[in-house]
Amino acid sequence: MFLSTFEKQLDGKRRLLIPQEFRTADNGAEHGVFCFFSIESDCLEAGGDKLMAEYVAMIEELPFGDDQRTALEETFYAGQRPLAYDGGGRITLPEGLCQEAGLRENVVIVGLGSRFQIWDRARWNARREERRLLARQAVRERGEAARRARARGPAGEGA
Repeated sequence: MFLSTFEKQLDGKRRLLIPQEFRTADNGAEHGVFCFFSIESDCLEAGGDKLMAEYVAMIEELPFGDDQRTALEETFYAGQRPLAYDGGGRITLPEGLCQEAGLRENVVIVGLGSRFQIWDRARWNARREERRLLARQAVRERGEAARRARARGPAGEGA
């Protein structure tokens, strides 16, 4: 899994050191990563073979010719950049992806389980508190739903 958050710098050639713990056979990113502009956020998304398999499965669940399938194919497959590590464990980000994600010198690599995101540090810092509040709300709502389910009993009794 891709875990933790790392502050890094892009050098003048847009090279980025990927944390050693991210470069494993377990997550399919032993030799490099797949990288593309994120579908859900203004950052880059990357991962190994497991991430690729998740997207392929999601796309293939939709019927061929379906507008949502085509949109996913255009965004994921067409936007994909397979990036191999150099001898020092760095990837070189394409200029177009850096511009699209607004990446400057200071970036943050954010582990998200089967994937990780690469954010401009200022954008990430601005987003972080908002996301913590949303996560706190999700935990509370799930806790309330679990308490209601326990109160109803095993067969929906008691409510």
